[in-house]
Amino acid sequence: MSEHSPRPALSPVVAGCWRLAEWGWSAPERLRWIEQCLERGVTTFDHADIYGGYRVEALFGEALALAPHLRARLQLVSKCGIRLVDAARPAHRVKSYDTSAAHLMASVDNSLRALRTDHLDLLLIHRPDPLMRPGEIADAVARLKAAGKILDFGVSNFTMSQFAMLNQWVPLATNQIELSPLHRAPLHDGTLDQMLALDLRPMIWSPLAGGRLFSGQEPDALRVRAVLEAVAQRHGVAPATVAYAWLLRHPSRPRPIVGSRRLEALDEALAAQALTLDAETWHEIWSAGAGVEVP
Repeated sequence: MSEHSPRPALSPVVAGCWRLAEWGWSAPERLRWIEQCLERGVTTFDHADIYGGYRVEALFGEALALAPHLRARLQLVSKCGIRLVDAARPAHRVKSYDTSAAHLMASVDNSLRALRTDHLDLLLIHRPDPLMRPGEIADAVARLKAAGKILDFGVSNFTMSQFAMLNQWVPLATNQIELSPLHRAPLHDGTLDQMLALDLRPMIWSPLAGGRLFSGQEPDALRVRAVLEAVAQRHGVAPATVAYAWLLRHPSRPRPIVGSRRLEALDEALAAQALTLDAETWHEIWSAGAGVEVP
């Protein structure tokens, strides 16, 4: 097993940039959002090359270029490995995965140009590729690190076995996974056990179940929402803060990604750091999501 590289120095709450292209902001407005994130201690920004039809990284980079001194105060995470059929990539015939060395190297160069930076603090493979060759990935990562283009490397949406396999070839810093009271599988399928065993902190996408926690009308969403609201009232916080506190209660110390233009959403996530749920409350929320008591 490879020795792990130093853990990436990311903020406890991460700003997600997935929908940045939809916000319709000017470059100065995007810069102000970056500044307001930094003012709150949210210094890590999560990207992927495909976000916004391959446009989000460039929109962020355009804003950052207005205040390049801010680069030293923030961390840039990006993902690659998905080939979308998009006008920006006319050579792509079907949606597919590509983790070849050539694709990884080209993707990083594209991201660096778009973000107007000389390095990524963390590069992730976006989805597991059934055709991935671990030795080829390890070689590409070594070359990217040697060139100073990436500081650390990890994966996203990998199963426990996929993570273990690749981690034998190249040190992985994290696994970015979906987790919420409405998506609890990582708690029980070994994914978070693996993070604990390796002393790695997972990154969490869709921590509010894509908004379904507070807008969904399905039975599980309604049950969880009722519990979140009751707990929130007891503690004098927003229900979303309770949802984030539920995630943060896990001993793997997850880093949730907040994909919202609303600064209030960031504040609600940050407030969860001061709210420690007792074990009974944590299991009450789990049970509401599952619709049954714990076994």
